[in-house]
Amino acid sequence: MNDGDVSKQIQQMVRFIRQEAEEKSNEISVSAEEEFNIEKLQLVEAEKKKVRQEYERKTKQVDVRRKIEYSMQLNASRIKVLQAQDDAVTSMKDNASKELLAVANDKNAYKKLLKCLIVQSLLRLKEPSLLLRCREIDVSPIDSVLSEAKKEYADKLKVAAPTITVDKRVYLPPPPKSGDSHEISCAGGMVVASQDGKIVLENTLDARLDLVYRQKLPEIRKSLLGRNTA
Repeated sequence: MNDGDVSKQIQQMVRFIRQEAEEKSNEISVSAEEEFNIEKLQLVEAEKKKVRQEYERKTKQVDVRRKIEYSMQLNASRIKVLQAQDDAVTSMKDNASKELLAVANDKNAYKKLLKCLIVQSLLRLKEPSLLLRCREIDVSPIDSVLSEAKKEYADKLKVAAPTITVDKRVYLPPPPKSGDSHEISCAGGMVVASQDGKIVLENTLDARLDLVYRQKLPEIRKSLLGRNTA
């Protein structure tokens, strides 16, 4: 083989090697591009997923805050409604208390009322000996009806008239100086107790108003505020 043939073979081998290298390079480039695109797509999808999760998280936070704010506003509204209801009922009771003060102004009617309260107290306690405490200004009218009240009680139960001692050392609070006074006061009536003090019946006008108020409160609310007062 002469030098020309050798040179041709070498050139053929070089071209073959170069072609192989180019093909291999192309394969590597294509594979690398495919891997790059796949990895890029995976990264994009991963970032999209993160964005969606963050969006959902923030959406839930906004929804929770909205529900909390709505609940707080609803509770505040309910409290205002309940407060308005209580104010209306309390105002009615305050007006009744002020009107109650006028009961003692009619002397004759008040004396009859005192007698009825005494008889009622005797019927409730059924004690042979009692202590009666009243306002200082009520001592005289109570003294004037005491005998009649004891007789009425004795006739009703067919028993001996009880002994009633009117306490003239300690008195119930006086009537309020004004309708808006916050001092301790009493609109009238009495407190009756057994001599040993173990049984006490508060039969004042204020106590009776409180009792009626508690018993009639559902009806009062219904009358003033309508059926749905919850």
